[in-house]
Amino acid sequence: MTGKWTAREVPDQTGRIAVVTGANTGIGYEAAQVLAERGAHVVLAVRNLDKGKRAVDRIVSAVPHADVTVQQLDLTSLDNIRRGADELRAEYPRIDLLINNAGVMYPPKQTTSDGFELQFGTNHLGHFALTGQLLDNILPVDGSRIVTVASMAHRNMADIHFDDLQWERGYNRVAAYGQSKLANLMFTYELQRRLSAKNAPTIAVAAHPGVSNTELMRHIPAARIPGVMRLAGLVTNSPPVGALATLRAATDPEVRGGQYYGPSGFREIFGHPVLVGSSEKSRNEDVQRRLWTVSEELTGVNFPV
Repeated sequence: MTGKWTAREVPDQTGRIAVVTGANTGIGYEAAQVLAERGAHVVLAVRNLDKGKRAVDRIVSAVPHADVTVQQLDLTSLDNIRRGADELRAEYPRIDLLINNAGVMYPPKQTTSDGFELQFGTNHLGHFALTGQLLDNILPVDGSRIVTVASMAHRNMADIHFDDLQWERGYNRVAAYGQSKLANLMFTYELQRRLSAKNAPTIAVAAHPGVSNTELMRHIPAARIPGVMRLAGLVTNSPPVGALATLRAATDPEVRGGQYYGPSGFREIFGHPVLVGSSEKSRNEDVQRRLWTVSEELTGVNFPV
């Protein structure tokens, strides 16, 4: 196509089942609303049910014909993920689209209920576990996709610290976030390789929003300075534009497995979505395979591919 890719390019989604994690706010919410507007049945998979229900109300208010439901899902708990996945599998024998969107960024040092560093545990391990447990309902579906939201931060102080994945010997919130986002990309690339080897109709794709002025920014130190976030909104993507890379990865018929979409503007900070590249580290297949094995061991989840 020529020109800027916008939400108007999203094809008809009637009959498709889309599960979007962290869809009560930010780019997840915006993506969910567009998918619902195009006719998909959208499941908002969220930790807080009350916030999820309010998000449903907002979507239905904007899109009266929207078919939207809520699923409780706490990515910081493997037990909760297992329950949520069981409920989703029972309710939706076929899932066309899984968008691994939820995440945390730059929090103070915290751990999940399973003892994982919060960013690695939520952003990577939680989504790894969820995807593995939903895959049997995704694999048989022609045109199905798994979209994982990564970040420009996969280049920033980022490495997979196999000797200290949980940052027990010290904590750098920026480097820990970078590790989690690098892991998101490595997961996508290794998953796509496995899907291709199985000749599955499912593809794995990654996307990033650039810098989008959402609730995710709340732990950035500068966010506490009066007026900074308002100014940031002038040079970053709004949530609706930030969601476009996710939507393109999820719906554009031209998308191929293993691709990565992000903004077209300066240093991929802002703009409309285009095919982008990722770091040399993210393409290391040996590390991808090792991370996969470690992720299976940590979560206890084995994939059918």
